[in-house]
Amino acid sequence: MQLTDRFTVSEDVVVREVSGELVLLDLNSGQYFGLDAVGARIWELLAGAPRNLSDLCDQIESEFDAPRERIEADLMALAKQLQDQELIAADAA
Repeated sequence: MQLTDRFTVSEDVVVREVSGELVLLDLNSGQYFGLDAVGARIWELLAGAPRNLSDLCDQIESEFDAPRERIEADLMALAKQLQDQELIAADAA
């Protein structure tokens, strides 16, 4: 996985806000996945249109007070988790 990779959200995911946390339900597996405020913002950005990870880092850096290196590392880890759970997929375009 690289920062230039583009991702899109799966159509088989239902999203709800519960107690200030975004909860994703994968309809295929029946598994839930919770996201904090930053993760929820990343999901929101991905749900709008396929985005590459570098663009997501730029957006998160402009909205949250954190060093770029930490944003990149955390975003890569989250993207890997979401991809492993098949909640997002690499965009072929």
